[in-house]
Amino acid sequence: MARVRSTFCTVTGLAWYSATKDLVDGSRDPGGTAEIHSRRRAAIRELLSLFMRDNSSATIISTQAVSIQDSPEQPKERRPASGLWWGLLGVAAFSFTVPFTKVAVGGLPPLFIASGRAVVAALLAAFALALTRQRLPRGAQWARLAVVAGGVVVGFPFLTSFALTTAPAGHSAVVIALLPAATAMTAVLRGRERPPRSFWIASGAGAAAAIGFTSLQSGGFTALHWTDLLLFGAVATCAVGYAEGGLLARELGAWQTISWALVLVSPLMAVLAILPATQQGLSATPAQWAAFAYLGVVSMFLGFFAWYRGLAVGPMARVSQVQLVQPVMTIGWASLLLGERLDWTTVAGGLAVVLCAGAAVRARSSRS
Repeated sequence: MARVRSTFCTVTGLAWYSATKDLVDGSRDPGGTAEIHSRRRAAIRELLSLFMRDNSSATIISTQAVSIQDSPEQPKERRPASGLWWGLLGVAAFSFTVPFTKVAVGGLPPLFIASGRAVVAALLAAFALALTRQRLPRGAQWARLAVVAGGVVVGFPFLTSFALTTAPAGHSAVVIALLPAATAMTAVLRGRERPPRSFWIASGAGAAAAIGFTSLQSGGFTALHWTDLLLFGAVATCAVGYAEGGLLARELGAWQTISWALVLVSPLMAVLAILPATQQGLSATPAQWAAFAYLGVVSMFLGFFAWYRGLAVGPMARVSQVQLVQPVMTIGWASLLLGERLDWTTVAGGLAVVLCAGAAVRARSSRS
């Protein structure tokens, strides 16, 4: 009987109990004793009817609720589909980053592009945080936010912006295809996990494929271009930012983490954006300004909303693998929007890196 009462109070809530108490003790109407007894009997009948109606006691209701939640026809089919669609939307938003950065650097200084897009995103992030009244991070969370900002807000945008001044977008997309495997490897080291040996084999093969691709297009291992080093640095810094951000998102929330990271470094980004604007001037075509606006609003802010929403709906291990299609989409956009020619080395290199990265992510997910 105690179990039934406990579950019953959980289902009905305190407000109903308070109203019933007023009816039982007659506090709302200090009438005669007959009136009090009449109300008390009515309240008791109502209580009994809740237990006896349609044979649905609180225990049966709880059991039915659990069986509905575990039913394979309802939430379990919808949640993965919803999470995958949100994740794919975020990846589609990110897939335009490299081609649009290539467009923007044609008329704007790379320093202004990297810092200015962060300023635009920081303004949107500050508005969202203030509108939803998010609590401030505490103590060591600020230092961890600095790590996230250093990788996602500063490192990746700056290094890719300078690299894309000369590197083709399709070539850059193949190197950046290492990012899922690099993120998984950083998360393993940061979380002190013990993944299977196949994870390390796939990660190493992906790195070897990316290095082999860049050296083949550069003319040998000793002829690696400086832009390739910038791209590898961008992958490394972004992987650290993603891994730390994934851990910190468990405490602050997903989109809140990237928003606080943007706000944290916004003063520095504003100064860095003003310097090239005043020294070199800003003269760009409408298409180049539109590409810059996309980088600030979508690539640095709205894309993270869709991506983190997909990871939150989950399942996370399955949704995270959607990121493997991003380099393929980026290479396609580079060909369609920029007119870059796809040779067999780009296609083969991109396919090899994506397959190795997928094997690494899948090996870690299956072990987890």
